[in-house]
Amino acid sequence: MALRDLSKSYLLFSALHFAQFILAIVVIGLYGTDVDRARKAHVYSDGKWVYGIVVGSLSAVTVLFYSVPSIIRFAFVPAWSAVLFILWIALFGIFGSMFIHERAAGNGDIQRMKNAVWIDLTNALLWLIHTVSGAAYWWLHRERNSRFTGRARV
Repeated sequence: MALRDLSKSYLLFSALHFAQFILAIVVIGLYGTDVDRARKAHVYSDGKWVYGIVVGSLSAVTVLFYSVPSIIRFAFVPAWSAVLFILWIALFGIFGSMFIHERAAGNGDIQRMKNAVWIDLTNALLWLIHTVSGAAYWWLHRERNSRFTGRARV
């Protein structure tokens, strides 16, 4: 299969999936740093950081699942993408309220978390784009039957 044989929508979805996968892995690393530090100190991990890792993991696994070319045609894809968008927005809200107005003042941990907040927002926007474009793709490429008998494919 040559690159010129692929449709433009497949290439655009592939680029979107690649960006979503990379940013999900970055978020897992950013939040995993603090969870690992808590584990080494023998203290409990804060649920907010675990939530960040879970959302990043769900996104990474979903993107791997979506990389199968025929999956994108199913109706559940935009619905699940909308759920992931809501999860990312919630993550942005949780950590945004904690770190956006915080002054780093040379503290690398706070600066790392401030950067993680903006990566969370970027992930949310990418999932919103995927939700809208996935719904449009599904609407345009869904299986349709004739209006009167319902037997013929249109």
